[in-house]
Amino acid sequence: MKNISKFAVVFMLCTGALLQTGCQQHTVSPAIPSDPQIEESIKQWLDKMTLEEKIGQMCQITIDVVTDFDASRKNGFTLDKAKLDTVIGKYKVGSLLNVPLSVAQTKEKWAEAIRQIQEVSMKEIGIPCIYGVDQIHGTTYTLDGTMFPQGVNMAATFNRDLVKRSAEISAYETKACNIPWNFAPVVDLGRDPRWSRMWENYGEDCYVNAEMGKATVSGFQGEDPNHIGKNNVAACMKHYMGYGVPVSGKDRTPSSISRSDMREKHFTPYLEAVRHGALSVMVNSGVDNGMPFHANQEFLTQWLKEDLNWDGLIVTDWADINNLCTRDHIAATKKEAIKIAINAGIDMSMVPYEVSFCDYLKELVEEGEVPMSRIDDAVSRVLRLKYRLGLFEHPYWDVKEYDKFGSKEFAEVALQAAEESEVLVKNEDSLLPLAKGKRILLTGPNANSMRCLNGGWSYSWQGHRADECAQAYNTIYESLCNKYGKENIIYEPGVTYAPYKNDNWWEENTPEIGKAVAAASRADVIVACVGENSYCETPGNLTDLNLSSNQQELVKALAKTGKPIVLILNQGRPRLIKDIEPLVKAIVNVMLPGNYGGDALANLLAGDSNFSGKMPFTYPKHINALATYDYKPCEDIGQMGGNYNYDSVMDIQWPFGFGLSYTTYKYANLKLDKTTFNADDELTFTVDVTNTGKMAGKESVLLFSKDLVAGSTPDNIRLRNFDKISLEPGETKTVTLKLKGSDMAFVDYDGKWRLEEGAFKFKCGDLWIDAKCSNTKIWETPNK
Repeated sequence: MKNISKFAVVFMLCTGALLQTGCQQHTVSPAIPSDPQIEESIKQWLDKMTLEEKIGQMCQITIDVVTDFDASRKNGFTLDKAKLDTVIGKYKVGSLLNVPLSVAQTKEKWAEAIRQIQEVSMKEIGIPCIYGVDQIHGTTYTLDGTMFPQGVNMAATFNRDLVKRSAEISAYETKACNIPWNFAPVVDLGRDPRWSRMWENYGEDCYVNAEMGKATVSGFQGEDPNHIGKNNVAACMKHYMGYGVPVSGKDRTPSSISRSDMREKHFTPYLEAVRHGALSVMVNSGVDNGMPFHANQEFLTQWLKEDLNWDGLIVTDWADINNLCTRDHIAATKKEAIKIAINAGIDMSMVPYEVSFCDYLKELVEEGEVPMSRIDDAVSRVLRLKYRLGLFEHPYWDVKEYDKFGSKEFAEVALQAAEESEVLVKNEDSLLPLAKGKRILLTGPNANSMRCLNGGWSYSWQGHRADECAQAYNTIYESLCNKYGKENIIYEPGVTYAPYKNDNWWEENTPEIGKAVAAASRADVIVACVGENSYCETPGNLTDLNLSSNQQELVKALAKTGKPIVLILNQGRPRLIKDIEPLVKAIVNVMLPGNYGGDALANLLAGDSNFSGKMPFTYPKHINALATYDYKPCEDIGQMGGNYNYDSVMDIQWPFGFGLSYTTYKYANLKLDKTTFNADDELTFTVDVTNTGKMAGKESVLLFSKDLVAGSTPDNIRLRNFDKISLEPGETKTVTLKLKGSDMAFVDYDGKWRLEEGAFKFKCGDLWIDAKCSNTKIWETPNK
């Protein structure tokens, strides 16, 4: 009773707040325009569905529950018809998810299974099932499909069009599998490099995540969210919200986010994606300031559904309603946890292993603990998503229609994405590009591994099946052999990862550094591929951000040979390298570039392509000095007046937005069309960018703002817009970047958006320009 009463107080407080602000939702235009025909169909279903049928639509079960494992061992993935009849026939379950047998399947096997599921669903309920899967960087759970770089790499391209095109291809190939719902994109802010999921999102900045999130939604869904096309799928933004900044740095541990940061930064990608037509959202598994997100009615119902007038679907993450009881202890029983989550605004529960959710929720409705209006609202959202996807008319389709699946056309886009995402961060004495004919010692544990190039969510959850499933693609070793000739590549890893066992991604075999050192005598240059093995989610937690001692010792020993070293960083998060960075001549941060990452690196090292990637996060130098680019001024003071040393400095390895090229660029004539502005004005910036080098290249033009004085301490600097251009040697282009005056607003301590009168500076390249806001504006609405 103690826990129940606590929740009752919170529920009443939240409900009171909603009553006070409820009128606001009627003044906000629908995030997605309502389709009268769809709404009438939903009403007809609600009028005739039983309570059991409605609750079943709110339940999502993993494919394991209906898998015949004995038959699968003999014949490949096979559904258990009796179990399927129970789950769908008896419990009316409306959604299934996940990858069969925990490994990628062919598109034909996917289509066969989903057709079987849909035939049962249409026969037993008359409502199609909706299948969801985590294909977060291409068709990651489908054999022979196109894999793109992970999200952090796509952010490094600073290329919206490329992100959109990759999403279009991913949607096409996902749809070829008869899968209509993709649990992507990930738009958590990767602001803590200790976090094991940092590589899944678009880096540390909220604007980049918002822009790439919108581009991905457009690529997945097309331009009409009410009528998802033949080659499109529904997007599912995740993980709503603030997931990327756990206090401990470890996955699914509590965060402590201020209300202003939550509104201004962590909410922004979801706000923009919802306004852009995103059809669904998956919830953060964690706890913020003591309140689990799955129980937070304010965030789920008020911020997302009511304030934005959004009629999309909110789905839980894996078993997270049960976690309110078993892990977070805000509920005494699983039944009470269901009551809390559904009343907070959850529409579909990713259960995922048991159908007790259906029994408990039915009891809660009959007991008056969950109102029927909440059930009807949730079911309406489930049915609406299915109608928008056209599943009632076409619950499955013919995979033969998707003849571009795994095509050369798609591969070329993935290769381009990999090339534009790999970041050159050091190139002393112009060591790169490496001329043909040089003998290269290739070393390090990441030199000959498809697993390392892809990371997690690749063929299997932990990515450990990639070397088996991606044999058609090239490791770094194979790519360099193809580029420079096998006779010119000496492969001696020195350090290797241990065979996969129980998520031991970090474990290394006994090093053989001496062999690599001996081989160096036969080489002109050393390419050392270091970083991390693949991991995903909580198994990727670590306690030391330093690069492994074995790998550091390998580089130190090789440096003593006097041969120049090119360091390749192949990792999902920035591992600290301050002790070995001075020992190497060149460094490329390839992060997780996917199946074409090795080919892209070979092209870049040879100078057949030019580097254009820029850092999507701040790369730290010290274990206790983790920072983001938009830090507060007091974080970078150093020596104060007198003898007092504040000892707070931004001593980092590489800053956000940093990246070198084989050519050089000059910025000139930064202009702004007005010297004063207010919230309703549009600001137009122009700048001339010239390729002053001898090689064609692509340049990401980044525009930043700096608020000099504000009522709440302003960020040091903020990215406000960007564009990517191609320039031939000697060519100049004038780049135009636009901002709204309201873009410079911030969320104050009182939770309100404010744009305050005063001075601003704007930065593009190495140029600055001044402007002044002439009028203060305070928004009375929760969102601008």
